[in-house]
Amino acid sequence: MLGFEEPPKPLIEFVGGKQKIQDKMATGFTAESGDTSLSLWRQNEIAMNDIPVVHIEGSKSLRLVVTGKIGRIFEGCACPMGVVTREFLKKLRVDDNQIAIVDMEAGVEHFGRGIESSLHAVIVVVEPSLESVSIAEKTKVLTESGGARFAGAVINKTRSEASQKRLIQELKRRNIPELGCLRYHERLLDDGLSGLPVNSEETRAEAGVIVNNLLDFIQANPSLAQVSKN
Repeated sequence: MLGFEEPPKPLIEFVGGKQKIQDKMATGFTAESGDTSLSLWRQNEIAMNDIPVVHIEGSKSLRLVVTGKIGRIFEGCACPMGVVTREFLKKLRVDDNQIAIVDMEAGVEHFGRGIESSLHAVIVVVEPSLESVSIAEKTKVLTESGGARFAGAVINKTRSEASQKRLIQELKRRNIPELGCLRYHERLLDDGLSGLPVNSEETRAEAGVIVNNLLDFIQANPSLAQVSKN
């Protein structure tokens, strides 16, 4: 959906695979070692140019990095992938006019791996269901208890103005700011089923509202504004 022909190779392969990460979880990633596959993790900072080209896909304006996923039966838990994600984000350095967007799996399990401790702000996507609103409320609590900032919620897949207004009311009851709404569009469903990039004027306009609200959020938080400049 980002317009890439192939996904990049997962970062977990670059550092030796799941088993090697499990071995290193006990000793840490900064321990001296002759293993060149872990050299990236021994750096104080990781810039985009430090990532091997096979592990980063895209162009100058948009790049994709994938940590890794479960690929085989009986492979065990995904904790090593969480460790790679956390360590990578801790050291990732974004330059001027760069921003890193981290797409986590649905739910709150990743909070247990401490990934959000390396983020500047958290956004939650809320769909028209009580379960989704409840997860958003839990996400806000976990974000703030972990020291990150909670930017608010993006409403997704509403089919009517009435549904959108009701969802906004439910968010307000829980003191969750609303950043904008991405309405349900049949065309997006068709494009997603065909594996086509998102290219919708309606969605572009809706996303613009969200971006503007996020910029207002950054300006209202001076420390985040400083981060965005650095």
